[in-house]
Amino acid sequence: MVMSNILLIIIGLSGGLSVGCGFVAFLSVLGIIPRLSQLTKTHQFIREYEWSVVFSVVFGTWVGLRNIHFDLSHFLLIPIGVGAGLFVGLLAAALTEVLNVLPILAKRIGIHEQILLLLMAIVLGKVFGSLFHWSLFIDN
Repeated sequence: MVMSNILLIIIGLSGGLSVGCGFVAFLSVLGIIPRLSQLTKTHQFIREYEWSVVFSVVFGTWVGLRNIHFDLSHFLLIPIGVGAGLFVGLLAAALTEVLNVLPILAKRIGIHEQILLLLMAIVLGKVFGSLFHWSLFIDN
């Protein structure tokens, strides 16, 4: 019984360390955070960006393991949701720009003249998908 618990602890820590190292390597090698600060013209806050990613990952992991629920006012949830959406959107935009995904995709499918349409399709798809998810699958 004790050996199986020790084995589970070792496996859990190993998996967490490997995923964490992969995440840090992903952000470091691609230069996501410096590019995000460059896009927003807030290079002086680059350390704050890095620490916010570290603390939010640690906090999110801790909350996920504890099954904690926060009972917050609907009015407080609106700015939190907007902030989280902005961060994810900017991070995705920086990642997309670093990898040059959209120009390559537009060239491959033959619509490099209409790249604005491709961008609008991605944005509208994300917006309508999020609204669909929130309206049908989130309990009131």
